[in-house]
Amino acid sequence: MRLALYQLDMAIAALRAVQQLKGPADGVLRNFFRENNKLGVNDRTFIADTVFGVLRHFFSLKYITGTTIPRPLILAYLAKFRGINLRELKPFITETEIKQLIKTKEMELDSLPLTIRTEFPEWLIEKVQAKMSDMNILALGLSFQEQASLDLRVNTLIANRNDVLARLSKDGIDASATSYSPIGIRLVRKLTIQSHEMFITGNIEIQDEGSQLLGYLLQPKRGEIVVDFCAGAGGKALMMGALMGSKGRIYAFDVSERRLNRLKPRLKRSGLSNLFPRWISNENDVKVKRLAGKVDRVIVDAPCSGLGTLRRNPDIKLRQTPESIEEAKRGQEAILVSAAKLLKPGGRLVYATCSFLPEENQEIIENFLAAHTKFTLLNCAELFMQQKIPLDTGMFLQLYPGEHNTDSFFAAALMLARND
Repeated sequence: MRLALYQLDMAIAALRAVQQLKGPADGVLRNFFRENNKLGVNDRTFIADTVFGVLRHFFSLKYITGTTIPRPLILAYLAKFRGINLRELKPFITETEIKQLIKTKEMELDSLPLTIRTEFPEWLIEKVQAKMSDMNILALGLSFQEQASLDLRVNTLIANRNDVLARLSKDGIDASATSYSPIGIRLVRKLTIQSHEMFITGNIEIQDEGSQLLGYLLQPKRGEIVVDFCAGAGGKALMMGALMGSKGRIYAFDVSERRLNRLKPRLKRSGLSNLFPRWISNENDVKVKRLAGKVDRVIVDAPCSGLGTLRRNPDIKLRQTPESIEEAKRGQEAILVSAAKLLKPGGRLVYATCSFLPEENQEIIENFLAAHTKFTLLNCAELFMQQKIPLDTGMFLQLYPGEHNTDSFFAAALMLARND
């Protein structure tokens, strides 16, 4: 597809809207496309890919161009990282811009400061340098500059992975079994899977492999009472319902009614009858307190910085600050304490974030265990081994895109002591 002037202009307008940082980039783009509803599929794909590409390489592009103005950022991205030939850009740009882009294409980035090569803001570099070498920080930063794969979860209530893989292959879709999740599928190329019959009928759902692994740490059993404390759109709750064979009860709690509303069509497709979405005002809502001491298993996918999803959401590095992370930590501690009160003796709690910062992860767990001595830490590697899942990251689950080809997830499994 040859680049058209209107596509370039629309990409510039879209980036300008995203740069206002009034919300997540994907949501801003959805609104942008809604307001410009005459754009075709190829147009929207080019605009979205370009905007996310600029965000992914934002600090490099800012260094190269010396500005944060959308037009030079996009032109530099197209020339340097997208590999578009200057001859294709020539009809749309000035002679001055051509000269600048020639320099841009020739510029070497390997000797630039760590914050530019990693695409991490300086405050984030400072945080991780306390725990990681510069070489490992660079490797981590480079891994987040790659595009994320599209992972699917097989709904084991109504389908099995081999049958789904066979059907996708029959339909000309390249896919393979995920390395760790026993019910995961990874697509070789991204495509609009939501229009496929297997998705429409509830046989598959979109869910990153790392997120799927959290369900195996929780290990919900048929007939149990389970709480997904920060359910969002319900991906993990749906998975647990399938693992439980739709037996028992799962309560999907969230403070966002909008997010819970996104669960409703997914729940209808799933065929589950044991999942109950519940809006709560906060972690101390009466709906939560009613379950105190009655729950077998609780999963807390805590609101966090989201830095582990930088491959999918590169704008997070521009929207997060040290202050917002401090605020998130206070919320994480409060939610974990409240969720722990739900467990009956012998119950299990899994605390998880999509972050790689120790202060949102290990430090939260260490502080909790110091104050709640009836809880013990379970070994995540041993829990996976029991289920024949070939993954050992030690006591905690800690995933990285470069090593595991997933989003960066952290999880800890805790057990409340029995009364005997």
